[in-house]
Amino acid sequence: MTIEPEFDFLIVGSGLFGAVFAQQAIAKGKKCLIVEKRSHVGGNVYCENIEGINVHTYGAHIFHTSDLRVWNYVNQFVEFNNYINSPIAIFGNELYNLPFNMNTFHQLWNIHTPEEAKKQIENQTIQYKNIEPKNLEEQALKLVGKDIYEKLIKGYTEKQWGRKATEIPSFIIKRIPLRFTYNNNYFNDTYQGIPKGGYNRLIKKLIEGASILLETDFLQCRSELAPKAKTVVYTGMLDAYFDYCFGELEYRSLRFENQILDTDNYQGNAVVNYTSSDVPYTRIIEHKHFEFGNQPKTYITKEYPSAWKKGMEAYYPINDTKNEMLLAKYNEMTKLEKNVLFGGRLAQYKYYDMDKVILAALECVDEFFS
Repeated sequence: MTIEPEFDFLIVGSGLFGAVFAQQAIAKGKKCLIVEKRSHVGGNVYCENIEGINVHTYGAHIFHTSDLRVWNYVNQFVEFNNYINSPIAIFGNELYNLPFNMNTFHQLWNIHTPEEAKKQIENQTIQYKNIEPKNLEEQALKLVGKDIYEKLIKGYTEKQWGRKATEIPSFIIKRIPLRFTYNNNYFNDTYQGIPKGGYNRLIKKLIEGASILLETDFLQCRSELAPKAKTVVYTGMLDAYFDYCFGELEYRSLRFENQILDTDNYQGNAVVNYTSSDVPYTRIIEHKHFEFGNQPKTYITKEYPSAWKKGMEAYYPINDTKNEMLLAKYNEMTKLEKNVLFGGRLAQYKYYDMDKVILAALECVDEFFS
């Protein structure tokens, strides 16, 4: 006698991909079970409320998109504030605006016009004009020249990747956006902001109506859990699903050092990058500024890039030739899996902005139900 599965979908992971898929499936009258390894839902957009501040537990998450479908979709569930990401960079005792724009060029060279800025960059890049870059350093020098590279790219990038710029492939920075306007808005997208009250509100709305199992590792309980649903939606690590049969896909990870400070304003900005190599962290996040907080205390996070080992949180895929070949093998394996959908940054081994994750989940639902 065949027992009918209790759920239509078992969704592994409650990050944005899993949560959006659950919302869409439930809206179509389907029953969903979300299985989450952590003690909380939300994946890496989860926030903790500390001293009245919504702290981005797994690093800064700033929502931005030019996709009207995605923007209209998320605004069904939460209201966004008008936060604009305008990071600054500190190199030694010098401070620069990001992204690279006329404010940056004025701070570097004391120039005032786009024509002057373009001339400076041309003078510094002309010697590299005809070279074929063999590494990131040569690529950056060809694109922006010595000053921008040495003060704002080299140290930060080497910390981020854990290797010398001369050892990093040139394709990592195929282009470096230069703006010849006095515009500090980091993103070019039409829509930008932070959910009022934090991302937890968004996730809570998305998974409303789903059954949830926290602190449950699907891969350790696969034989017990998988039969509970007609279809599994897997958003975990791709290589782990196949028990690393071809080897481990590589990542970079992050270590966070957090502090509550007895001041209402530590650095005056949500994001401050530290671009010199002698500072071990890449940036300091002051979380209250994402929501224009006026709490009497503040909460800061220093981000330290680190090597990744199995069991650590995987943040940034290393998309070099070796890992791309490994990924191709695992992707072939996914085609053999029956009644399993793979989606999200870990299952696709892809660095995703939040809007792209949401769109991928919406399109996955579209395709499944078409």
